[in-house]
Amino acid sequence: MLRLEKRPQPSKFWNWATPVLAVVLTMIAGGLLFMALGKDPFAAIKMIFWDPLFSPQFAAYSRPQLLVKAGPLILIAVGLAVGFRAGIWNIGAEGQYIIGALCGAAVALWFWPAPGWYIFPLMVLAGAFGGWAWAMIPAILKTRFNTNEILVSLLLVYVAEKILAAMSVGRMRNPDGAGFPGSRNISQYPAASNQELIANTGMHWGVVAAFIAVIFTYIMLHRHILGFQVQLAGQAPRAARFAGVAPARLIVLCLGFSGAMAGLAGMFEVSGPARMISIDFNSYYGFTAIIVAFLGRLHPVGIVLAGLLMALTYIGGELAQFMLGLPSAAIQVFQGMLLFFLLAVDVLSNYRIRLSVREAV
Repeated sequence: MLRLEKRPQPSKFWNWATPVLAVVLTMIAGGLLFMALGKDPFAAIKMIFWDPLFSPQFAAYSRPQLLVKAGPLILIAVGLAVGFRAGIWNIGAEGQYIIGALCGAAVALWFWPAPGWYIFPLMVLAGAFGGWAWAMIPAILKTRFNTNEILVSLLLVYVAEKILAAMSVGRMRNPDGAGFPGSRNISQYPAASNQELIANTGMHWGVVAAFIAVIFTYIMLHRHILGFQVQLAGQAPRAARFAGVAPARLIVLCLGFSGAMAGLAGMFEVSGPARMISIDFNSYYGFTAIIVAFLGRLHPVGIVLAGLLMALTYIGGELAQFMLGLPSAAIQVFQGMLLFFLLAVDVLSNYRIRLSVREAV
């Protein structure tokens, strides 16, 4: 018989080995899924993980896209990881991402087409404020009425999507767009456009902000008293109260920080790769970033690696859809398997698998 034996303390080896094992298991299960759909599993896995980086046919286009896709994932995941470490579960980053994009786009459209160096910085502030303000709704409800931040933040995603749709066909609709939904093309507005900083690299201000956020979060978590309070609150809530940690203040800080990061990601996306506000603007980066945060073990450096890996599945998945005819739903299931297997094998961090022999009666 196989049984689980509690470890005296969590295994540091398995804590970092389980993400690698989860990726391997995802490849195996994904290959079986693709085979069930009538596709060559080896060709599909190669198309997702190898061809975007090393194929002469696709690498020239795919390599710059790696940073474009990874930037918002890393930025959102870093913000989420701080709250997750403290046991504060913001599941509504997708809504904060949308509101941040709407606020940033609103600044650009308000000043259109006036020039001015100050417009883009104002968009950055507006995007961060929009995401922060949307995250304050579950934060205030949690601290004042003890509501569940998971449910409130998640339900607010659907409210944000309705606002996005209303603005796309309403106040933000392009007056020169012949009645079609969607705003003006912000990338055509030089003062508000988030263009590549280095040609053919995918590096734009959103990617720079993501790496700044990684450095800031690492220093905060490992060199600042606030980081100590965050980790203590997540590991020992009662001890945190005795140590003087104010739970309400920590909830507001963590949800506010994660909301601001998600709002920034939305602003950089709408002013760069997405180019405009549209009904289908949101790409579910907010939900995917949850996988990135856990795959990176809630560690800023791990999140960078996990964000690049998840971005690779986005790019490779698009190639597989185009070249092999895989349905988009199969790629989404493949990405979801990462979190499923990570949670499944994460038990190895706290438990050993033992083989015991049942004695005959």
